[in-house]
Amino acid sequence: MTELRNDSVERRPGPSAASPYADRQPRPASLADVLDRVLDKGIVIAGDIQVNLLDIELLTIKIRLLVASVDRAQEMGIDWWKNDPMLSGRDDKLAEENRELKRRVQELEARRG
Repeated sequence: MTELRNDSVERRPGPSAASPYADRQPRPASLADVLDRVLDKGIVIAGDIQVNLLDIELLTIKIRLLVASVDRAQEMGIDWWKNDPMLSGRDDKLAEENRELKRRVQELEARRG
């Protein structure tokens, strides 16, 4: 009977040993970890919905959703909330301007007869 010795067997690293992720054990990510990563990197969800009847387009809805932190959004050049009157606290100023414009339109219509 032939005896097999361990030192005579050539050992080569398998695919898992060469992988940089071989030592990592999969671990479940908490919601906080996922949210932190999404806000840090940002995520874009895009989709289109079309309703056609007999090859006639009746309705098209384009959906674009960007989820990111405020800092990340500003890095990308997105800062619409700074100029939105409802969000920036300029709602009163806009309402006053609107009342003034309505008053001026009524004056012009009254002069015109």
